Amino acid sequence: MKINSFEDLEIWKSSLKITRDIYDLTAKRDFSHDFELKNQLKRAVISISSNIVEGFEKNNNNEFIRFLKIAKGSSGEVRNQLYIALNVKLITQEEFETVNNELLLLNSKIGSLIVYLINQRSLGHFKTR
Repeated sequence: MKINSFEDLEIWKSSLKITRDIYDLTAKRDFSHDFELKNQLKRAVISISSNIVEGFEKNNNNEFIRFLKIAKGSSGEVRNQLYIALNVKLITQEEFETVNNELLLLNSKIGSLIVYLINQRSLGHFKTR
């Protein structure tokens, strides 16, 4: 299947679902007094999908790979912040595990796409579309 737009990317769709999950978690009353963590979580999760899109729109595998790595890093940042939220009892173990597992799966998919793109680059294919 040829990917014609970022909306076709499963990793982008997954990142939007995770963004919604984070927004739902941070809307809970427990987060009302921790503005810094709440805002940092939102910024980091938004960064995931934003970097996927920005890299894709560069229409160059080297740039796409670079931005996918940034998105993967932002996903790790969100995971760390979820550990903090769990540690200070802003979220439950179940809430943590649900979103953390989604992030782990997304990271795996991003990693697989990076490997695929690197392999395509070595074959001389440089464009994402």
